[in-house]
Amino acid sequence: MSADASLNMMMGDPGPAVEKAVAFDMVKRSLPFIPLVLLVANVLSGWNGTWSAGYAIVLVLANFVLSALLLSWGARISLAMLGAAAFFGFLLRLGLITVAVLAVKDQPWMALVPLCITLVVTHLGLLFWELRFVSASMAFPGLKPRSAAFAKE
Repeated sequence: MSADASLNMMMGDPGPAVEKAVAFDMVKRSLPFIPLVLLVANVLSGWNGTWSAGYAIVLVLANFVLSALLLSWGARISLAMLGAAAFFGFLLRLGLITVAVLAVKDQPWMALVPLCITLVVTHLGLLFWELRFVSASMAFPGLKPRSAAFAKE
């Protein structure tokens, strides 16, 4: 590794925290769909399914926000810390979700099937839905600009 490359690994990123912008945009865009998910869970599994799906939605949204906070914190420190925050943050968040599910699995209101289905579908659904709104260009990191002038690029 060259001296420039190792220096870059030790420097933080002073730019905007695009991780937070994307995560909070996901939370905002999920709000209109939450009642629909809860209604489907209620129709398929009754009130226990509704409570379980609601709990899963809270876990998913908290997972995305925690991920964004960890990544933006790591990026401010250094690129190496960003990598560590991404890897160990994933393990931490996976462990927190596991503990959160195990903590309530025997509660009378818990229905594990709707909980698990909602956890998986909501994670994947929000990630794929947000792909439509994320910019992969260096000119506009994070979310795509909303202006019509930039939409043609």
